[in-house]
Amino acid sequence: MAMSYYEGVGRRKAATARVRIYPGGEGNIVINDRPVAEYFSRSMDIIHLREPLEVTNTQSSYDISVLVNGGGIKGQAGAIRLGIARALLKADPELRPPLRRGGLLTRDARVKERKKPGLKKARKAPQYTKR
Repeated sequence: MAMSYYEGVGRRKAATARVRIYPGGEGNIVINDRPVAEYFSRSMDIIHLREPLEVTNTQSSYDISVLVNGGGIKGQAGAIRLGIARALLKADPELRPPLRRGGLLTRDARVKERKKPGLKKARKAPQYTKR
């Protein structure tokens, strides 16, 4: 008996996405119980998160269900993208080379730097006055 789904967790900035891919689907993507086109208004975000499917040519092989929270729109799209790539890898380990070539298995570790005392932001210093 095969698993009914494969799960992958993706994170980006402050966003976390739990992705489940169901084999034998038609390519439907549901994010927080809403269709992908309704959840992401910008088409660039949709293209971004579909990238693992494009690279592996599995656009219509899986139905995808996502629970995502935290962060902003772009961070969530990036988290979903990593989650989909990791779930695809669990479903079919043969997909590792194309996913790796596309840079889709690497966690983007860039996060907002914390504000330091005595500065206005993380690095911006107050204006210097000589007199």
